[in-house]
Amino acid sequence: MDVRFATAQLTHGPRLHYVQQGDANGDAVVFLHGWPDSWFSFSRVLSLLPPQVHAFVLDQRGFGESERPDDGYRIDDFVADVSKFLDAMSVERAHVIGHSFGSFVARQLAVTCPERVASVVLIGTGWTAANRVTREVQAAMRNLPDPVPREFARDFQASTAYVPLPESFFERIVDESLKLPSRLWREVFDHLLAHDHAGPLTRLTAPTLLLWGDHDALFPREEQDRLARTIPGATLTIYPETGHCPNWERPARVAADLMKFLRIRQTE
Repeated sequence: MDVRFATAQLTHGPRLHYVQQGDANGDAVVFLHGWPDSWFSFSRVLSLLPPQVHAFVLDQRGFGESERPDDGYRIDDFVADVSKFLDAMSVERAHVIGHSFGSFVARQLAVTCPERVASVVLIGTGWTAANRVTREVQAAMRNLPDPVPREFARDFQASTAYVPLPESFFERIVDESLKLPSRLWREVFDHLLAHDHAGPLTRLTAPTLLLWGDHDALFPREEQDRLARTIPGATLTIYPETGHCPNWERPARVAADLMKFLRIRQTE
C-alpha cells in the first residue's frame, strides 16, 4: 500500500509530521503513539490495514520528526493538536486509536471534542497514568543526560514488551525514541502523570474498545476492569501472553480487532 510522509502546519500550533495511507474517501482513523515513540510504533499494524482505511499516523508534538516547541506539553495541548490536525486534513470526524501515552490523549479528546470522535480504541491504557511503576520511571529520569543514552532507551523499551520482537523493528523503535531530547522525556512524562485522567471517564460516550496484554508491566488487570465498568459501553479485549504494546507484539490481531470494532470490512 502507498504510504505517504508529510507535514502539517497547525493553526497557532507546531508543525506535525505524519504518515498517511489508504483511500482519501475512506473511513478516517487517527493513530496516536505512546511515549517516547513516534508514528513507527504503529508501522506493523499499518501494513495490515485494508485500503479503505484512511489512516493518519502522527508524530505528536516534540516526538519523531515533528516540531519541538519550547512549551505546550500538557495533555490538553496534545488534544488541541489532534483537533487542529483534523481541521488541517478537512476531516470532521475520525476514529481515534491511542497507545499508552497516546491513549490518554485519545480519551481526553473524546471527552472534550465528542463531535470529532466516532469511536476510540485504547491500547495499554490505565485508570490514571500515575502509579508505583510509572513513578519509578519518573524518578529514574531526574538526572537523565542529553542526548539520552541508548542503553537507557533500549532498557525502557524492552521492559514494555513481553513477546520477542524482530531485531530491526526493535532497534528502529529505540532510534525513534532517541529523537526526543531528555528534557522532553521528563517534561511530557511529568505532565502525563500530573493530569487527572480518571475524572472525566464517565463523560467518554464514544464507542470504546480497550486492548490490554495480560503481561502489561505498567497497568494491571484490575484497572482494565475498572475502566470497562466506568466508561459507558466500553468493551475489554485481553491479549494472552502479551505485554504493554500489543500493536508491536500482536499486530495481526490488533489490525483484525480494529477492523471488527470499527466495522470496516476489507474488500477483495
